[in-house]
Amino acid sequence: MASRPFLRRASVGVLCAGLFGAAPVGLFGAAPVGASPRVSGPPVVTAQRVMPYLKGFQSIADRNGGNRAHGTPGYRESVTYVRRVLDEAGYRTTLQPFSHDGATGYNVIADWPGGDTRKTVLVGAHLDSVLAGPGINDNGSGSAAVLATAVAVAKAHLPTERHLRFAWWGAEEGGLFGSAHYVNSLSPAERSSVRSYLNFDQAGSRNTTTWLVTHDPAGSEGAQEATEAFERYFATRSIPTFDIGDTGSDDQSFSAAGIPVAGFTTGISDCIHSACDDIHNVDPAVQTASTNAVLDVTWQLAVTKDRR
Repeated sequence: MASRPFLRRASVGVLCAGLFGAAPVGLFGAAPVGASPRVSGPPVVTAQRVMPYLKGFQSIADRNGGNRAHGTPGYRESVTYVRRVLDEAGYRTTLQPFSHDGATGYNVIADWPGGDTRKTVLVGAHLDSVLAGPGINDNGSGSAAVLATAVAVAKAHLPTERHLRFAWWGAEEGGLFGSAHYVNSLSPAERSSVRSYLNFDQAGSRNTTTWLVTHDPAGSEGAQEATEAFERYFATRSIPTFDIGDTGSDDQSFSAAGIPVAGFTTGISDCIHSACDDIHNVDPAVQTASTNAVLDVTWQLAVTKDRR
């Protein structure tokens, strides 16, 4: 998470989460459109399905000077790791290169086949850490939640009404450069085809009692649908939530371009941007709860057929 405060709303809602061989991603490439058969609800992910990804990020940092920052071997190995998991799950995975601070960065993009690309649900998290530490909560936790969701979708062979795309952004910590590059590369038609962007930054903070749910100030239909889905999910499990304007993370790149945003965070941990942001800085129960929230809402939005 880049160093910016949360923008909090006035009200509190307490309700009873070769290495780089591919060509640059062809943004919003063609995908088949058509009615999907009725599907059951999403699976429930256990800690045993999520925590290994965080351990993987920790091992990468341990091998590479204690961090996974933009422009470092640790970040490049993180990209390779995420891409390998996605490719093995059956995704069409590509890399989008960009330049920042004299180094090449990469966004990892994975499309699930099918669904209407004119109504795309984009789910993302930043993959980089700061130089000072391994970034396991900030933001290995968000990256792992999105990765576990993508793998669960693939294992279920989910048929979708809306097109589903997953992304892991580079160089967030320096100023949202990876996500900004992605947004700036979209044509006006491609921007308008994103029904909602869901962002997750710090999904496993220890001592979490309240999840901070993004409320898009623009209040567009796509953002409202996603935000209400998150609030219903937490409410039915008696998990308290608090409204925030944004997470101070990559959702800002999208909202600045008029793209509807939603998502949540578990808040800033004590070890943010420090060497102690390691595997012990993540609560497995919080991480698992966040991952199931990401999976449930992503699943709902992907299978919902637009009425207009």
